[in-house]
Amino acid sequence: MKKIIALILAVLMVASLAACGGTDGASGDSAAKGSVYWLNFKPEADEALQAIAATYKEETGVDVKVVTAASGTYSQTLTSEMDKTDAPTLFVVGNQAGVATWGDYCLDLKGTDIYNELSTDDFTLYDADGKACSIGYCYESFGIIVNKALLKTAGYEITDIKDFASLKTIVEDIHARAAELGFDAFTSSGLDDSSSWRFSGHLANMPLYYESVADKWDGCPAEIKGTYLENFKNIWDLYMNNSATKPSELATAGKDAEAEFGKGEAVFYQNGSWEYANLTAADKYAMNPEDLQMIPIYCGVEGEEKAGLCSGTENCWAVNAKAPQEDIDATIAFMKWMVTSEAGTKCMAEQFGEIPYKGAAANENVFFQNAKACLEEGKYSVAWAFNYTPNVDEWRAGVVDAMTKYCNGGDWADVETAFVNGWATQYAAVNG
Repeated sequence: MKKIIALILAVLMVASLAACGGTDGASGDSAAKGSVYWLNFKPEADEALQAIAATYKEETGVDVKVVTAASGTYSQTLTSEMDKTDAPTLFVVGNQAGVATWGDYCLDLKGTDIYNELSTDDFTLYDADGKACSIGYCYESFGIIVNKALLKTAGYEITDIKDFASLKTIVEDIHARAAELGFDAFTSSGLDDSSSWRFSGHLANMPLYYESVADKWDGCPAEIKGTYLENFKNIWDLYMNNSATKPSELATAGKDAEAEFGKGEAVFYQNGSWEYANLTAADKYAMNPEDLQMIPIYCGVEGEEKAGLCSGTENCWAVNAKAPQEDIDATIAFMKWMVTSEAGTKCMAEQFGEIPYKGAAANENVFFQNAKACLEEGKYSVAWAFNYTPNVDEWRAGVVDAMTKYCNGGDWADVETAFVNGWATQYAAVNG
């Protein structure tokens, strides 16, 4: 009888363990015993994250503490908090510089339950040894926003644009017929402070990205070659010469672009997914979402017909490898819940936009839908290589100054010098 009872107890124990389930070699009990401390990167999301933490506690019994760093203080706050006994279990490592600083604290997320929920690996940051140090939990995209209704009025469809050559043909034709059509090709590409980041940052990403791929950058290089600056010139010339604004007026035209596009005065507008709300808002331009699409920035690079949008993020989750195992397990379980549960995915969509996970909630932002469609079609995402820029404000200021002179009849060689020599100068200024 004792043997039978012992056997029954053993079977019940196995069944109990199976029912709890496990993740990454850790039992559900371990996750349930642990707790989560999320050091949040985005102040504007604090209220919602406090609420979702309470929801998770109610559902699972697991404590989730959310501490939000004040705007512009994340690095200092993280350094301070990591020195404490009760350090964050979930924090942000958003670029390769962060990987270099915090890599030893980052759990290798490859093979974990949260990693296996990713719909793309494009926003994962690895160290030199291939460890997955952090994974994107949201992303933004930029490209060329198109008014498809105006494009059709001009006699073209979005499918006619496949690369730089086809874009150039259509743009130059629309510009040549602007008076007859009642609208132009591009919005003004202003180089004042309110707009220049679109070009010294986002457009400059094109030559930086392709060089980073060709030369296999794994960090900020001390020098760049400027291999693709002719491609940068291709697209900038197209912008500069095919709008209602004369090149010589671009130094002060920055604030006009959104209004030009919103009012139907231009077909093309380089900007990002964040513009969707402004363009479609009833109290602003009330554009029809069905008329909007974001296409890649084409610049004449071989194989660019397979390019997707410029998508990236500095919002990347890392798990503290030095935390107690039960807290690591609890943190991974919480992360998975955030990207798979109805409540979690709803919160993520509302607070962060598009998330790169299989269970992502539907997003009404057309530009995110465009970015996702590109990924699903197997097109490569153009990563944000501008994140490598040394002394970014100073470098961009030099590029803008050279571009402004070029718009006024100056030499393109000055832009190349600002790009290449300016990079080396600013790298030296930062690194000695």
